[in-house]
Amino acid sequence: MYKWIEPKICWEDLTDAIRLPPSGEKKDCPPCNPGFYNNGSSSCHPCPPGTFSDGTKECRPCPAGTEPALGFEYKWWNVLPGNMKTSCFNVGNSKCDGMNGWEVAGDHIQSGAGGSDNDYLILNLHIPGFKPPTSMTGAMGSELGRITFVFETLCSADCILYFMMDINRKSTNVVESWGGTKEKQAYTHIIFKNATFTFTWAFQRTNEGQDNRRFINDMVKIYSITATNAVDGVASSCRACALGSEQLGSSCVPCPPGHYIEKETNQCKECPPDTYLSIHQVYGKEACIPCGPGSRSTQDHSACYSDCFFYHEKENQTLHYDFSNLSSVGSLMNGPSFTSKGTKYFHFFNISLCGHEGKKMALCTNNITDFTVKEMVAGSDDYTNLVGAFVCQSTIIPSESKGFRAALSSQSIILADTFLGVTVETTLQNINIKEDMFPVPPSQIPDVHFFYKSSTTTTSCVNGRSTAVKMRCNPTKLGAGMISVPSKCPAGTCDGCTFYFLWESSEACPLCTEHDFHEIEGACKRGFQETLYVWNEPKWCIKGISLPEKKLSTCETVDFWLKVGAGVGAFTAVLLVALTCYFWKKNQKLEYKYSKLVMTTNSKECELPAADSCAIMEGEDNEEEVVYSNKQSLLGKLKSLATKEKEDHFESVQLKSSRSPNI
Repeated sequence: MYKWIEPKICWEDLTDAIRLPPSGEKKDCPPCNPGFYNNGSSSCHPCPPGTFSDGTKECRPCPAGTEPALGFEYKWWNVLPGNMKTSCFNVGNSKCDGMNGWEVAGDHIQSGAGGSDNDYLILNLHIPGFKPPTSMTGAMGSELGRITFVFETLCSADCILYFMMDINRKSTNVVESWGGTKEKQAYTHIIFKNATFTFTWAFQRTNEGQDNRRFINDMVKIYSITATNAVDGVASSCRACALGSEQLGSSCVPCPPGHYIEKETNQCKECPPDTYLSIHQVYGKEACIPCGPGSRSTQDHSACYSDCFFYHEKENQTLHYDFSNLSSVGSLMNGPSFTSKGTKYFHFFNISLCGHEGKKMALCTNNITDFTVKEMVAGSDDYTNLVGAFVCQSTIIPSESKGFRAALSSQSIILADTFLGVTVETTLQNINIKEDMFPVPPSQIPDVHFFYKSSTTTTSCVNGRSTAVKMRCNPTKLGAGMISVPSKCPAGTCDGCTFYFLWESSEACPLCTEHDFHEIEGACKRGFQETLYVWNEPKWCIKGISLPEKKLSTCETVDFWLKVGAGVGAFTAVLLVALTCYFWKKNQKLEYKYSKLVMTTNSKECELPAADSCAIMEGEDNEEEVVYSNKQSLLGKLKSLATKEKEDHFESVQLKSSRSPNI
């Protein structure tokens, strides 16, 4: 059957006008959406509980050991689904009241014509709640479900598409918006609360009211809408689940938090230490993902966090850091900045660095009268839209800017809800801290970097936001220290997606070790010496070990060693003098004996002592030579001299003369 699109804005009775085709022609039924089936009629029906279908086949029960994965997946738009409705709204007129704001078009649903170009074309999807499947109960953490849609906009003017959300039918808030022509893309919003949701898509061609239709061809197309873990959803597939211990065919049982399903037995098994359970699947040990560097897992393996202690090896020395005193929320008021109309505002950041068993302690609120952390914790029931995260941001409007009685806080956003790791490296999971982003540290103590990310994506940040906190040792910044942002990026970010902070504090210094002090030895007084221990200056450590007590030890004074040295020197001098005199005297006696022997040899009678013998050998030389027949070492000769002196003996020598003997 063919019908004109309402409102009808064309003439069919003019020349060359298209006429409506005749109705009643039989065609093959188009496929149903996943989770629905065609029972032979012209409409699709949801599969009964416990069964699944891909939309082209009949519903079948899930095999043993599996359970249906409930949700909605709309990708065929032949009729509008039962939990969706469309409408048209205009503030200034009622031309489009009762019109369909959107029209189904086979493989997509698109915005309708409306009554004027500034109409709001509305599409609603109602879901009564979100609940994870039995097998995922212990793995979802704070995430309960997701809604994802694929769309594109074709505009020649300033068209805009709003994606809005209403919780428990209280108020509708804009989640994201897109202006102008946008290529085909997907957007995902994560659900953290089990409540009744109404999701709304609103399209406006232009915000200027006009009598004539100039932008009738501007439109938005949505190709698919997928909602996971919907309470009243249907199943397009089945997923493995944990079985009871009685028999393989028993019904699915929920695994305790932090447990995965073992493939061999389909039984629940706890994840290893320092791993967290994936929120997307729990089948097999690979569902347990290791935590990042310097982090540990919570007791239920739902997330990773830092326990405020960090260790780093540097030049054969282990640096120990303790950030426990910085575990309370740190705050930074950045600005001021001004709007185009001159209104002053500030960016207010809260940072929950570590500890608290992974609990996100940073709180940012909207519409508050006092934005101090202490007041938030004490009276959070009085505030609205409370946001908890590792890092969050609020926009603060001072009371004097608009004449308010108190400051206002709005636009609270989560900058980090997942902890990635802590390391001295400047890069982790595609988050990089450039060297010129912050001033060079004054010491050789390495900075410690905490890395976080947010699971919420935006149009500009398709991978979500991320945050890096640089912890720097600064002994002059006592207590909580000071938090600052890069000078090049005064808003804390240069691209709107990655935020950087420098946190300087004495609490960011490593714990003191024996390498951080040295000893000073005092003078030896009265046989005792005092040793003192003092810190190295400048001191780049805190807490840790204490300085050793001063040490008192026995010692020998300098006067004593001077006396000993003088005595040894005097004794040595006397000994040398005595030896010199002794050998001099021995030499005199030897000269005397030698002279006497020469004189005796020259006499004609050649009278020699009876105990000696001599011989005069002829030779060619004119001078006499004395040749000793006893060839001894120097020590032996000295001994011989001493012995012969006592015995009054002489050494025998050979004399050689140039004169002819007359013997």
